[in-house]
Amino acid sequence: MSAAIETIIGGVAPRLAMSDISKSFGGVTVLADVAFSVAPGEVVALLGSNGAGKSTLMKILTGVYTRDAGSIAIDGEVIDAATPREAAGRGISFLPQEISVIPDMTVAENISIAGLPTRKRLGFNVIDRGHARRIASDILGQLGFPHISPDAYVGDLSVAERRIVEIGRALASHASILVMDEPTASLTEQEAALIFRIIRRLKTQMTSVVYISHYLKEVFEISDRIEVLRDGRNAGSFIPSQTTPGKVVEAMLGRVAGKLFSDHTQGPARPQPLLEVRNLITRNGLDDISLTVGKGEIVGVFGLVGSGVEQLGRAIFGADGGRYSGTMIFDGRPYEAISPQHGKKTGIGFVTAERKKDGIIADLTLRQNLVAPFQRRHGSGLFTSKVRETAQTEHWIRNLRIKTNGPEQEMRTLSGGNQQKVCVARWLDPSVRMLILEEPTRGVDVGARRELYLELAKLAKQGLAILVLSSDVEEVAGLCDRSLVIDRGTIVARFDDGVEAGRLMEATATPAHNGQQT
Repeated sequence: MSAAIETIIGGVAPRLAMSDISKSFGGVTVLADVAFSVAPGEVVALLGSNGAGKSTLMKILTGVYTRDAGSIAIDGEVIDAATPREAAGRGISFLPQEISVIPDMTVAENISIAGLPTRKRLGFNVIDRGHARRIASDILGQLGFPHISPDAYVGDLSVAERRIVEIGRALASHASILVMDEPTASLTEQEAALIFRIIRRLKTQMTSVVYISHYLKEVFEISDRIEVLRDGRNAGSFIPSQTTPGKVVEAMLGRVAGKLFSDHTQGPARPQPLLEVRNLITRNGLDDISLTVGKGEIVGVFGLVGSGVEQLGRAIFGADGGRYSGTMIFDGRPYEAISPQHGKKTGIGFVTAERKKDGIIADLTLRQNLVAPFQRRHGSGLFTSKVRETAQTEHWIRNLRIKTNGPEQEMRTLSGGNQQKVCVARWLDPSVRMLILEEPTRGVDVGARRELYLELAKLAKQGLAILVLSSDVEEVAGLCDRSLVIDRGTIVARFDDGVEAGRLMEATATPAHNGQQT
């Protein structure tokens, strides 16, 4: 038996012990000899930057992926859960970031969905709703929320109450190991406090909790131990009371990211604002957002999952249909973000984070995708239009080093990095004076990232105003002239000069308003 399985945690044998876990995809190593363990009644936070291997490790634990090497033991017994059903049968339950409840069913039905109780009626098995209600009432009582009615429809509950029902469903399935992935990402601080209350109750019932989160403040509040992965390897183990957020962030980042980026800087002169956003409030959670972006400037907004960074670009571009209050000014004139068409007409381009869903049309060619926003500019005649479109496409293939067989290659056959380059290039029209980029390099390999960063720096030097909205802390720190940090819908920190990634990350743990008005 491996050393990891024999490890005693605080005098208690681990309930879960993963030892020497390795996993590769297509020859690329994602996990290398990773060890991870949790004791009964212990909360272990699993941290790491994007791509560190957290999700892969948990997918191996829950039977979604098979491991290439290593062993998994529960209560000292080596197991081989090859499917999610087998993992659930071993007491392992996974709560995804997106709450997975069925809104048209009752609380009782949701909690017992994996095995609704039945009884005989006229020779047939029918759902025993009374028994299901009793199960739900008992579990909700254990969790400390007896006021939630088992007969209530889940669709009528608050977001926090839906998360509570989801946890109750795990307990109904006799889970002894609960994996929680960003459980508070869509919750307010008050709602998050309810989840922490439940976790503390679960500890007293000796349930083991794996807590995955980017919110360091929460991690330090709720966890007994912090385990950090970096580049698919163990990078550090910490006791919250004996360390600092800075040391944890250092373990998460570990490497200098500067080599990815150019030496673009705006310099000491502060450009006149091209875009001004004042006191922006939206229905989907943004609260009193104020920022500026100047001509030739790259401004970054860093935010973790659920922070509101996902909504900001859409609100400015008009993709939310003008459902906001506050003031926006573009080039000295009032600007109303009423629609994407109006945003484009004003001179704003928008590259969405959801490349496959909203960014590309997979069945069309590279040319057709690239010219889509400004197709009418290329003339009305079929021949003239295609000639101009092809010329523009070939221009950006050269400039952005898009790896392709030519303008007529189908978008679906390009790599993710090359698809992203097309998504950026389609907005590099002379009429676009400001470009909003959501997660500009998500799912893009390092080589393509470097090329995109260099091109963005060059475009900024040519006068393009660029707003980068990203959950990649190194991206914001390395690329941007000025940076802001958003957390739970509001700006919590501002940095008017270059800033290290660690300081951006720490700002989410200890909100502080740094720097001058941005």
